[in-house]
Amino acid sequence: MKAVQISKPGGNFEVVERPIPQPGRGQVRIKVEACGICHSDVLVKEGHYPGIQYPRVPGHEIAGRIDAVGQDVSLWKPGQRVGVGWHGGHCFVCDPCRRGDFVNCKVGKVTGIHFDGGYAEYIIANAEAVALMPDDLPADEAAPLLCAGITVYNALRNTGARSGDLVAVQGIGGLGHLGIQYARQMGFRTIAIGRGSDKQALAKKLGAHAYIDTNTEAPAEALQKMGGAHVVLATAPESKSMSVLVDGLTARGTLMVVGAGMESLSVTPLQLIFGSKKIHGWASGAAMDWEDTLKFSAMTGVRPMIERYPLEKAAEAYDQMISGRARFRAVLTMS
Repeated sequence: MKAVQISKPGGNFEVVERPIPQPGRGQVRIKVEACGICHSDVLVKEGHYPGIQYPRVPGHEIAGRIDAVGQDVSLWKPGQRVGVGWHGGHCFVCDPCRRGDFVNCKVGKVTGIHFDGGYAEYIIANAEAVALMPDDLPADEAAPLLCAGITVYNALRNTGARSGDLVAVQGIGGLGHLGIQYARQMGFRTIAIGRGSDKQALAKKLGAHAYIDTNTEAPAEALQKMGGAHVVLATAPESKSMSVLVDGLTARGTLMVVGAGMESLSVTPLQLIFGSKKIHGWASGAAMDWEDTLKFSAMTGVRPMIERYPLEKAAEAYDQMISGRARFRAVLTMS
């Protein structure tokens, strides 16, 4: 099979030929049809995730079909359309797993980090880390939903917000352009927050009821004029931009953080105490969450905006993503 690997931290993408792998006990083999390129792939490219064994094939937004199953696999069979995301498996026996909180497994695996991912024509996945994919959802559009999509969908549905509540989405990028769509389809009064008037038309097209341009108005004040946000979904990894939005929350409002920045948030205790506000981080989800995301997306028409690249052009697609030029998700497609 053809695959694209990284041989060392900071190394280049290498197109290589490898033997087609065989599934072991409790595993399935998937013939990859599409794999999204996520900003988190930088962890493999640059070696930022501790303990990665190289060479490693990145990729954790994988859509394809079951090609073969290993021993003791009863749920899956060849030919089924499936997807695999960030969460690559769990132990079933640690305290979080015993509570059904698989994504927070103490020894959980990450697709494309602990084992080879989707920048390849075939992958091996643990059976518990596989989600069924609707027949009417194209593979190249489904792939980004298995990381970017589930991250914002799962976060929004766990905020406690009700239909009609004001939900603001900070950032109109790889996560934000999906967050706006999901918020609208969930029945929230959806406000998009971005920088520059040029993004307003796109925000409205994606489903936003209103747009706040941070170049011309203070976003927290603008939200308060609207009554305050029950939820601010912070998707752009800019800690300063996230921090100022706490003052835009209504009483008992939540700043839901899904954009992974490295800088500290700057919030005073009084900002949280007065109004009983909170900051909540959310990490993706497990296989059934992916399945819910895919079903909801197929039902409501939520789709990522994508740029397609053949597997051989993985380096070009990655550069497009890491530079911020991609509008909005780069996807590798297999011939």
